Amino acid sequence: MTARTPFSAEILDAVFEAVEMDDVVDPVVSLPDPIPVACTRDEMRSCLDLCIQFWREGASRAELRDLAATLLATSDLPLDARVRFKHIRARYKHLRFALVLYGARHKAPLLFRVTVAVMGNLQDAFRNGHRSAVMGYALLLRLLVCWPSWLAVRRGVSAARIDDAAGFLAFRSAEIGRLTRWLNEPDLTAHRFHAMRKIVSRLVSYYDTMRILEPDERMFRMSRFLSAINGLMGSLHDDLVEAALAGRRDYNRDLLHLPDDIRERLVALTRAYPGTFAGTGAGPVGAGANLAGPDASRLRFSGPEA
Repeated sequence: MTARTPFSAEILDAVFEAVEMDDVVDPVVSLPDPIPVACTRDEMRSCLDLCIQFWREGASRAELRDLAATLLATSDLPLDARVRFKHIRARYKHLRFALVLYGARHKAPLLFRVTVAVMGNLQDAFRNGHRSAVMGYALLLRLLVCWPSWLAVRRGVSAARIDDAAGFLAFRSAEIGRLTRWLNEPDLTAHRFHAMRKIVSRLVSYYDTMRILEPDERMFRMSRFLSAINGLMGSLHDDLVEAALAGRRDYNRDLLHLPDDIRERLVALTRAYPGTFAGTGAGPVGAGANLAGPDASRLRFSGPEA
């Protein structure tokens, strides 16, 4: 499927602004009542079309190739190049969320997923000064933006087929169900925490796109509520990745405490979401939470961003 609708520069600028704010914590925003979940297949198609255009018009193969070349030569990027890398990666992530949300398979094409994962691990590596990891991931990125890989990625995106409205609703309900289940489980690793955040990030991207295409106060409030969770979880995840790369914790095994401000918001979301039971069984919110998580112990970081 290709993008059918040429959206205006004003709409694309609004998406960019929304993506830039998708992790900004608004301390006073509340959930809409009820949470809006209805979405027609035509609306799904428009959302995906917009995300594809946003990606195609802002993710330059030549610029990615040049950024990878700079990283291979110097193992770092100057500030302006870091910003460009961040913005291109944001467009990839926004489309990945869209492909997972609206696609019939609820999974982005393989090469697209690999590209996003490599970009995420590469950013973590140069931010934390891990030269050997930078070299490896920059080389992978260089290979992924060579013409054969680039064309394969574009073909994969163009071939994506969307789900129907019932399937999209069922997928989102299942995502909320996973959040509810994970909130109930006593053990939480950084890897599982990251999976929880990806659910939130996908929902943020949906409500951001919908509020741009069809401005609505409930969509806006939902977007801002989810963005607060996304921002809090993102800050903690950055700390967890830094600790893992420094060898102070095992990303896949060491346990962490879910901070109160994150747990409270997630519990509120799962309890209010239509079609879920009022009681999540998530348990009382503990006292003395620390957003940075507990002092981590040893070992390694493994597992790229999915």
